Amino acid sequence: MEKDTEKYETSDETLAAIAARHGSTAEGVRPMPSGVANRVYPLGDELVLRIPRTKEFLPDLVKEAMVIPVARSAGVRAPDIVAFDDTCSVVEVPYMVMTRAPGVDLAQVELPAAQAERVHRQVGRELAKLHRVSPETPAGLETLPADDGGGGDPWALVGRLLAEGWLDAGAARWLNGWFDRLAERLPADSRQVLVHGDIAPQNLLVSPGEGELTGIVDWGDAQWADPATEFAKTPLSLVPALLDGYRREAGEETPDSAHSWEARVLWFHLVWALGRLPDPVPKPGERHWTAPPAGRLLGLLRFFASGPPAPWGELA
Repeated sequence: MEKDTEKYETSDETLAAIAARHGSTAEGVRPMPSGVANRVYPLGDELVLRIPRTKEFLPDLVKEAMVIPVARSAGVRAPDIVAFDDTCSVVEVPYMVMTRAPGVDLAQVELPAAQAERVHRQVGRELAKLHRVSPETPAGLETLPADDGGGGDPWALVGRLLAEGWLDAGAARWLNGWFDRLAERLPADSRQVLVHGDIAPQNLLVSPGEGELTGIVDWGDAQWADPATEFAKTPLSLVPALLDGYRREAGEETPDSAHSWEARVLWFHLVWALGRLPDPVPKPGERHWTAPPAGRLLGLLRFFASGPPAPWGELA
């Protein structure tokens, strides 16, 4: 099935019309750092405008309009929605106007290690609040999609990669053994919760001077999923801080003896890294840290080569 790649044209006239509706002028409407799905523009100092790049991404914006109020009701630091129009009745493009959180996205700044860990502990606390929302208490999220399992059977994936020549037999045996050991630590069943779906540096807004989280943006990948998937979009080196903040907010300050959280998170990082092997085409210009084909594998290598904190070393 072909994707709907018809572009939404953001002419100067369109931007000026939207700006005028929200008390701003066209002169200040200039592109901000944007993601794959949306173009982003400031509307003065208090608001920000988001327009899908193509019709393919409109459902994600519709989803954001549904999810963000629920996240904010759960106490999560997400910018508020001021206006949303997917009818194209006023201007020829769908758009969303949101309050503008102060600061810059984390992908634009190089925080000292201590500040980066502080921010990610704060993010972990926000995720623990978000994950209290479940399908049993949908709050208007009945149509939200559910994850299909987060990558499927890793042993089957390793077998396919071996058969297609992406792995040698020794590497395949080693990986299968790694998954065997991780599987022993996984919970028998995993509940599904509301996840943001893309907790990555470019979606975390911070105040660079103070190292404070000011907002979590871009909710287009939200879904019902295993909460451990939430930690697989963040570089593994920052996951310990995320989990520390998460546990403190959730009242789980003492890690469980089986370290099932760490095992589950590592499981997804490893499955998704291997799943990228047959797709070695680079994606220049994309801001996500996983855009380079070897991004995830190198992240795993750097993490375990750096002497990770307990209990991560015993999971390798």
